Amino acid sequence: MSETSVAENGRGAGSTKPFSRFEWMIAGRYLRSRRRDAGVSVIAGFSFVGIMLGVAALIIVMSVMNGFRAELLTRILGVNGHVILSPIDQPLTDYDEVAKRVVRVSGVDFVMPLVQGQVLASGPATSSSGALVKGVREADLQNLDPVADNITLGSLKGFDEGEGVAIGSRLAQSLGLRLGDQITLVSPEGDVTPLGTTPRVKAYPVSAIFEIGLSEYDAAYVYMPLAEAQLYFNQEDQVQSIEIFVNDPDQVAEMQADIADAAGRPIYTVTWQKQNESFFSALTVERNVMFIILTLIVLVAALNIISGLFMLVKDKGRDIAILRTMGATKGAVMRVFLITGASIGVVGTFAGFLLGVLFCLNIESVRQFFSWITGVVLFDPQLYFLSQLPAEVETGEVILVVCMAIGLSFLATIPPSWRASRLDPVDALRYE
Repeated sequence: MSETSVAENGRGAGSTKPFSRFEWMIAGRYLRSRRRDAGVSVIAGFSFVGIMLGVAALIIVMSVMNGFRAELLTRILGVNGHVILSPIDQPLTDYDEVAKRVVRVSGVDFVMPLVQGQVLASGPATSSSGALVKGVREADLQNLDPVADNITLGSLKGFDEGEGVAIGSRLAQSLGLRLGDQITLVSPEGDVTPLGTTPRVKAYPVSAIFEIGLSEYDAAYVYMPLAEAQLYFNQEDQVQSIEIFVNDPDQVAEMQADIADAAGRPIYTVTWQKQNESFFSALTVERNVMFIILTLIVLVAALNIISGLFMLVKDKGRDIAILRTMGATKGAVMRVFLITGASIGVVGTFAGFLLGVLFCLNIESVRQFFSWITGVVLFDPQLYFLSQLPAEVETGEVILVVCMAIGLSFLATIPPSWRASRLDPVDALRYE
């Protein structure tokens, strides 16, 4: 290169605007792998992979945690009342009138008078299982969408008039029951005799089988006509509680006073938030801890960027000195290394974003593939309560993860870039 062209390039370097094509060109050359820069390139590669995997892991884990909470919330609240109304002092014999008054409260969707009790259930096979019998009216059961919309066999039509019961699919499977078979229920709260209380044993035909998708309920719930349940549990003409379903479950605390006033009798109420407080609090804590732990992966990758750039600055000391003597400003040199390090972080972040989102969108297929490869059932519904692995990608959280990763990447480039800009050309070229 002639002295004239060198001088022109020097003047161009010194007079270029911030983040000009010249600075991007130099940064691009530093990012390309060369044999003598192999160590720097390896560190840059590890930094890229670390940020990509960290961002992807954060998106996947946060989405799965969100999916867990949403699925459990939807199915738990879809089957159980948002507010449980129970009597004080005297039995709830006027449940019909109380239910009519409460259902008129603003925000209440429907109410469900309920008789329930624990039983031992058995089928044609020798196996038996614990179950929870819920005595409800047909109209109320039809309003329970997770049950009514997921009847796999049979029907709820004529539920009140018949003596049949609706049971969960996993309970039917464990007891070897099919539609029309007899399920035998044994309740410790039986008949009172001179010899004491004897367990009540009665068999009911299976008129419907449902699959909510929450294995804890599919393996334990038995729905029985309310009138039959009152007889079975010695609760003639009364119910134990009234479950109230509202339009906005998050507002139940504000509705408790109105519900108590509408009841018109001594009662106490418990909200779903209070009943499941420890469960959902544990989910929130676990979610926050996982976020902090996985953020450390991105932080480690950012530290790799720092070490890689420091090595690059040391290796390119002579180049920096030449650029400075050609007229490049300290700011231009600093921006070159900012672009070099930030490019690794930005590209790694967006690669992790794509990987994480694609994984979440196909997470059930991925689970089945790995189950097939390993021959082991991953995410066993018996242990995790849900029939499939959920994932719910929230835009706000994804943006937060992407911005955090890019921010850490930019911060990681500042110390080595600052050092590069402060490099004295005389000292750098002294021993050349």
